[in-house]
Amino acid sequence: MAGAETGKQSVVLILTVLEIVAPVGLLAAIGYLWVRTGHEYRMEFITRLSMTLSIPALIFTALMKTELDPAALGAVTLAAIAAYGALTLILWGVVRALHLDRRTYLAPLIFGNTGNVGLPLALFAFGEAGLGYAVVIFAVMMVWSFTFGIWLVSGGGAPWRVVKEPAMGATLLGALFLWQGWQTPLWLTNSLTLLGQIAIPMMLITLGVAVARLTPGRLGRAVWMTLLRAGLTVAVAVAVGRAFALDPVAFAVLVVQISTPVAVTSYMLAEKYGADSDAVAGLVIASTLLSVITLPITLGFLI
Repeated sequence: MAGAETGKQSVVLILTVLEIVAPVGLLAAIGYLWVRTGHEYRMEFITRLSMTLSIPALIFTALMKTELDPAALGAVTLAAIAAYGALTLILWGVVRALHLDRRTYLAPLIFGNTGNVGLPLALFAFGEAGLGYAVVIFAVMMVWSFTFGIWLVSGGGAPWRVVKEPAMGATLLGALFLWQGWQTPLWLTNSLTLLGQIAIPMMLITLGVAVARLTPGRLGRAVWMTLLRAGLTVAVAVAVGRAFALDPVAFAVLVVQISTPVAVTSYMLAEKYGADSDAVAGLVIASTLLSVITLPITLGFLI
């Protein structure tokens, strides 16, 4: 009887994880097949629309409407800062020990796809509460990526570029509304909510398009580096989450966000600033494909 009950629980867990992961995979597959079948997809327009309008609207409304304790959000913010700080130091040492080009490899290894993959997973797995936590971690990643990340890849960069990003303005404004308990008029809230709702499906479809257009480079190295990164990110997130005594949902979202596959934006930055974009493309493809296995396993332990 005990064995039958355990088997039933395992089946329920697998089905639950599939329900969470399937929408992410299906929407990304739509983008991939859309390009592979010869249809046009204006990546620059979609990216600009997402980053300028839909993602800021999603972030602002998620923070404004969240019913999470501000203290809990503060703890998640500090935990995310600590996690990215620890990952930066550890991976800096790994890249140096392996004699890899720091401009090419360090940023992709640090920054996961917390927008295209992390936000949808947090929403599907943990509901609105999960999305609220995920948005905060996404904002921390953006600050570090658009300051240290650009400085790293470009060999100099513009550390104040982050203040020009609409998503950061939406984060600060949403945090202010959350702190003060303010609400926008209902007609504006509904409009912003509707605008924000297009962000997640659009990001997932764009992820599939981006992967379809990438040219894999040195996939052998990319695979073992992806496996190393997966282990390190989960270990760091778990250690930091426990150190900050996060509640179960916040802890789970931190682990998922920190361990998301390499961000497609890492490839774009490498291409723009003259790093080895082919090697970064290999990391993006390998980590995205392996995440089909690693993320369900991670979710299985967290749910």
